[in-house]
Amino acid sequence: MSRKNKKVCFAASSGGHYEQLLMLRPLMDKYQSFVVTEKTLYNAEVKGHKTYFMLQVNRKEKLFIFAMIINAFRSLFVFLKERPDVVITTGVLAMIPICLLAKVFRRKLIYIESFAKITSPTETGKFLYKYADRFYVQWESMKEFYPDAICLGGIY
Repeated sequence: MSRKNKKVCFAASSGGHYEQLLMLRPLMDKYQSFVVTEKTLYNAEVKGHKTYFMLQVNRKEKLFIFAMIINAFRSLFVFLKERPDVVITTGVLAMIPICLLAKVFRRKLIYIESFAKITSPTETGKFLYKYADRFYVQWESMKEFYPDAICLGGIY
């Protein structure tokens, strides 16, 4: 299957995780790609690539589980519509459903732990570590938490 025939989902929550995902824009342009992110007040669409929006999720809010359920259904819709071969994510919580769907449908899941995490793991990283086909960290110190991770240094 050629690069242009592979479909890649790039998924990240808003803010810093999304900014780090955008650093992979050259990779997005090499494949049939689409983006999944959280809906915010600013325009998060990537020009030239379809963008799908999930609800923002904060695990400290009382009703976050309902937002996760809605995101699970939205993720299923996106997954069945787009049928990606690979999901690449920088996290976090709102992206868990699309990542787990990748595994349910036997697709590849690539997780990139945040550049900001030098001495402690993210909750999402700890959860998805066991599911990821490739798990990247950007600091050697993070191998303490993710011994099988691949450390490439700063990949952005």
